Amino acid sequence: MTIKSIGLSEPLYHYLLGAGVREPEILAELRRETADHPRISMQVSPDQGAFMAMLIRLIGAKRSLEVGVFTGYSSLSVALALPEDGRLVACDVSEEWTAVARRYWARAGVDHKVTLHLRPAVETLDALLADGQAGTFDFAFIDADKGGYEAYCERCHALLRSGGLIAVDNVLWSGSVIDDANQEEDTRAIRAFNEARARDDRFDIAMLPVADGLTLLRKR
Repeated sequence: MTIKSIGLSEPLYHYLLGAGVREPEILAELRRETADHPRISMQVSPDQGAFMAMLIRLIGAKRSLEVGVFTGYSSLSVALALPEDGRLVACDVSEEWTAVARRYWARAGVDHKVTLHLRPAVETLDALLADGQAGTFDFAFIDADKGGYEAYCERCHALLRSGGLIAVDNVLWSGSVIDDANQEEDTRAIRAFNEARARDDRFDIAMLPVADGLTLLRKR
């Protein structure tokens, strides 16, 4: 999948980055380190990271969730934007990939804000609910296995306060969502998720052409 906003020419996208994104050097270093990774398409783009950081600041978020960490660009973007007493609960299953994230959280001085759980995200989210933390989070970012999106969204809805935001990545799937010939499992999962959210009156919704498509869901 694409790691830059779709539908923009390369020159226009580079203009956007130069004129509209103030990428901290620590994030730029992480992006460069990940550039040759075989799963580079899993990394969020600089404009998406900046947008998410802006959302954190706009809603005054203090407690955040992340489902799918990879090497940590999105989590570092959010952690840098959180206040000093802010907290991020991060969910992933890869020790190898998140080892890079841990290193950059520490270098950026935000590792005290981040709690990483290395197990299936549903287990972590269910444990938070069982611990009485429903309605206590301000923001959630979902960017993991596409077949799990529905389950993650349901649990994040329960964990968010009224007015909290969920940001869901890859909802345009490089345009494959409108290609009827593409019946791959992930594509079908994203289509089903998008269709369900369009009818889900528990949220206010805005689907944006940021990076590979980003849906914002505001809990009513």
